[in-house]
Amino acid sequence: MEIAILSLVVVFAAIYLIKHPLKERAGLSASTFTKITQGAFVMLGIIGLLSRSFLIVDANEVGHLKRIYLADNLPPGQIIALQGEKGPQSEIIGPGFHFRWLVRILYDIEYSSVIEIREGQYGLLLAKDGEPLKAEQFLAASWKPDDSKNMLNADYFLTEGKGQKGPQLEVLRPGKYRINQYLFSVEPKNALDVPTGHVAVIRSNVQTTDDCTSTVDVEGGTGANVATPIVPKGCIGVWDEPLPPGRYYLNEKAYVSTIIPTRLQTWSYKGGYTQRTIHLTVDNNGKIKQEEQQLEITVPKEAADKAIIVRVEGWTVPVEMRVVVQVHPKDAPIVVASIGDLQRVEDNIITPAIRDILRSIGGDPKRKVMDFVERRNEITAEVEQAIAIEGRKAGVTIQEVRMGEPAIPPELLVATLRQQLATQLRSTYKEEQEAQKERISVERERATADQQKILVAAEIAKKAASFRKDQLRLEGEGERLKLTEIARGQKEQADVLGKDRALQLQALTLALDAAVQNPAIVKVPTVMVSGQGSSLEGAAAILGASTLVNGISGSTAKSNNK
Repeated sequence: MEIAILSLVVVFAAIYLIKHPLKERAGLSASTFTKITQGAFVMLGIIGLLSRSFLIVDANEVGHLKRIYLADNLPPGQIIALQGEKGPQSEIIGPGFHFRWLVRILYDIEYSSVIEIREGQYGLLLAKDGEPLKAEQFLAASWKPDDSKNMLNADYFLTEGKGQKGPQLEVLRPGKYRINQYLFSVEPKNALDVPTGHVAVIRSNVQTTDDCTSTVDVEGGTGANVATPIVPKGCIGVWDEPLPPGRYYLNEKAYVSTIIPTRLQTWSYKGGYTQRTIHLTVDNNGKIKQEEQQLEITVPKEAADKAIIVRVEGWTVPVEMRVVVQVHPKDAPIVVASIGDLQRVEDNIITPAIRDILRSIGGDPKRKVMDFVERRNEITAEVEQAIAIEGRKAGVTIQEVRMGEPAIPPELLVATLRQQLATQLRSTYKEEQEAQKERISVERERATADQQKILVAAEIAKKAASFRKDQLRLEGEGERLKLTEIARGQKEQADVLGKDRALQLQALTLALDAAVQNPAIVKVPTVMVSGQGSSLEGAAAILGASTLVNGISGSTAKSNNK
């Protein structure tokens, strides 16, 4: 602004000098000096005005103009100037060099960054000018699909497009936008991401289609008085078509989304009670002792609620349950329209229903406490059948119901436990006796195996002794037979030779045997033997003179004398 004023001063000074020439100076005539001075001031003035007649816009910027001088005032209620009016202009300046006569004098110029919508976000648009919203509107009407790009142009939006002021239904998707920020403000919002295993049920606050004369009524699966209004897509209300997994750029002011998981959900009811137990022990004398213990069972963080307390036969029995549920995609709008979300289904439908069902089962006069142990499968099936009906009313499918181990009062179990323990002790004693017998047998076999070498040797010795006994017996019998035969032979010999000669022959035989065994005892001198007779006489003659025969003869004579 200061440069513009200075330029005007220079121009006025040049005009003044033209009308009031100076005197001669520095050897120049007054007319020549005046012309030079006038030309200089004119050039300075022109340069000053030209410097206020262009602007440069960076590639990532948008130039905005606000008219200050030489234009009409804006009509009341209007924000953006049209057709040369004062105020924020509908026109924006793109990147590059732009020459406009006196643009920096007539306008105030502002530079704004290009609008950038990042991935995973969308831009919520608010128009500061345009036609007013209708009485039934809280969002501007939707733009025509083939007109969206033109509607971002301020001139078109305010004239041909007949855009409405206020929050817009349309949003800016990820990207960069060069728009008039005097007209539009942009607020970034996160896009709707529907994860795998989930669907998004949409409750629309706006109508974008003309076919909304009828609604879809979905009735509860049991025929109960649960009628849920569901509308076609594009109408106001809960859409009958949920959005599958993916990313969606939906105006959060127009469309309220509820994410419903379609995977199996497990709701557990456990903890929140005192568990009493009686422990039985056996001392060294075989006597059974009992001891009571108490344990506080807390509710896990992931549990839907605490265990269900059931009264049966006057006893209080905490029962733990597990319910597996699933919402099919086609039933997700029913959940949202009738209850709100899956958490409300759990809190307001399933939990109260399963408690009521179990308490009704326990309150049956025919029901026994031990039925929750002995007939647990039957009770579980009854609960599953009843809770499935309640689930279908809210669009939830009950896949499975399981009952945990009930906390039966220990007093009811002591008698049975003692009987079982006594039976087990009796069986244990018998098994121990059998084990002892088996151990003794094993030890005997092991000792026998350890002495096997000795036993084998003894067995062999026994067999050898028996064999030797038989051998000696046979040898004795043989010797007896031998002696008998010898005696018979000697007797017969004596009968033939006579007793004296038989005795001599026997002595001679013994002498010969001794001589064979000990030749040194035989000394035979030279003797002439002659005569007639038997061979025995010859032999006797030969040996008669020997020392051996003489010794035998002497011994025989002594024997006979005796």
